[in-house]
Amino acid sequence: MAIEIKAPAFPESVADGEIASWHKTEGDAVARDELIVEIETDKVVMEVLAPEDGVIAKIHALEGDTVQSEQLLATLEPGAAAATTNSAVKAPAAPAAVQETRTGAGAAELAGPAARQLIEEHKLDPTRITGTGKGGRITKEDILDHLKTRDAEPAPSRAPAAAAALPASPDGPSSERVEKRVPMTRMRAKIAERLLNATQQTAMLTTFNEVNMAPVMALRSKYKEQFEKTHKGTRLGFMGFFVKAACEALKRFPAVNASIDGSDVVYHGYQDIGVAVSTENGLVVPVLRDADFMSLADVEAAIRDLGIRAKDNKLTIEDMTGGTFTVTNGGVFGSLLSTPILNPPQTGILGMHKIQDRPMAVDGQVVIQPMMYLALSYDHRLIDGKTAVQFLVAIKDLIEDPARILLQL
Repeated sequence: MAIEIKAPAFPESVADGEIASWHKTEGDAVARDELIVEIETDKVVMEVLAPEDGVIAKIHALEGDTVQSEQLLATLEPGAAAATTNSAVKAPAAPAAVQETRTGAGAAELAGPAARQLIEEHKLDPTRITGTGKGGRITKEDILDHLKTRDAEPAPSRAPAAAAALPASPDGPSSERVEKRVPMTRMRAKIAERLLNATQQTAMLTTFNEVNMAPVMALRSKYKEQFEKTHKGTRLGFMGFFVKAACEALKRFPAVNASIDGSDVVYHGYQDIGVAVSTENGLVVPVLRDADFMSLADVEAAIRDLGIRAKDNKLTIEDMTGGTFTVTNGGVFGSLLSTPILNPPQTGILGMHKIQDRPMAVDGQVVIQPMMYLALSYDHRLIDGKTAVQFLVAIKDLIEDPARILLQL
């Protein structure tokens, strides 16, 4: 009896999803728990796995289609033997009518969201890529195979390439100006919408300070190897100190840990810290639950795990839901100073930045110190300037004397 493969049950915060990439075609053999299809929502990319060994009998939703919660995606014939191995299975050639449209923009339209993103990222010509998906659609695997083939080929000489790009003409070099138009991914469109809403629906303001990172750097340098050995490969970074410092500061200033719900203020008696992670699909903010009860090693291990899963599209909706405060580190990309945007309904976000040696006055002497600018963006509807400044100063004091984090002073 055929087994129905359905989309996951989406939570209330997710209206629908889009088929991002099929990893199997009709007639392909699959093993239990093997990845079949990826569904992109406005928050995460969800993976659908095979419930049993068998063969994909029919696919009911193509790449790019919008699907609802628990919608039928495919049917699986359990235990059936494949006519050929997965590696040898190739989709039939696209009908002539379809092949004729694989020129220019038409070829790009035959690619799913994940494939279109790779085409744009690597600046590929979709007309040179053979689509093995249903109806000749270009899949993510087709792009990866094309890249492997391209990289294996010897690079052409620069002179012919330049000549091809700029054909000679009586009027001199070609003045053609090339531009491309590609649709936003569902996740990128939702991120844009949320950022716009944050700037339009909050009274957002940012206050700044700077922190001397020398004490934390000295502590990290002294115990880094011992820390990693004791905690089974978990590295001692800077983010853990800031997350723990934020937890202590949030206890002292509960308004920064609160949220606005209509005409009510919701004060949270716990600290769930969101950590901003940059991925190829956009910025995501997985949450550390009850971070105030986590040790420094637990925080570092959890951040590393969330970062790896974010880059591999393994985060779940639950990983992304909630959060009472957010910490973001633009310093890893070289940012010296920025004004982070709030993550509603949260009322505060802490921005870390690049550590840079600067001359500082210490006891009447000019001393070179490793300094970092800190930024706190906050919702002025709930948080007064005095509270915001005192909160940021508390973060500064805890980082400049990290023993106070452990002693809760």
